Amino acid sequence: MPQARPARQADLPPLLALFALAEVSAVATPPARAAALWAEILAAPHMAVFVTESGGGIGATCTLITAPNLLRGGQGHGFLENVVTHPAHRGQGHGGAVVRAALAEAWARGCFHVLLQSGRKDPAVHRFYEGCGFRPGLRTAYVARRPAPG
Repeated sequence: MPQARPARQADLPPLLALFALAEVSAVATPPARAAALWAEILAAPHMAVFVTESGGGIGATCTLITAPNLLRGGQGHGFLENVVTHPAHRGQGHGGAVVRAALAEAWARGCFHVLLQSGRKDPAVHRFYEGCGFRPGLRTAYVARRPAPG
């Protein structure tokens, strides 16, 4: 069973290689921008990135963002982002390991709930998230995109 751990500075190159395989979005470029963002992410007190290792690379990753909250008795919110599993390691427990680690961290930080959005249409992706404890339909997600320049 793969074990998740917090990401480290040295994980940036294999993490970018994993993200290059993701169907979701392009990685940050140029490399200097990615390095600066990575340092900012690792230093942010309300963020945590988890990874599993496999074959010298990253098997899976996810990012937890937590936010303090004046409501719900002061219990915070957690947001799960950038959940990516290497295509060669899907179905082997890597994705579940990083999601479980992120949820455990959210609960340790006193979060009331953890929100996750997925734009993926693949039913297997949704079954995976449900298997990790997420329930669809409890909230409605809305997305506002930055307006195009001009």
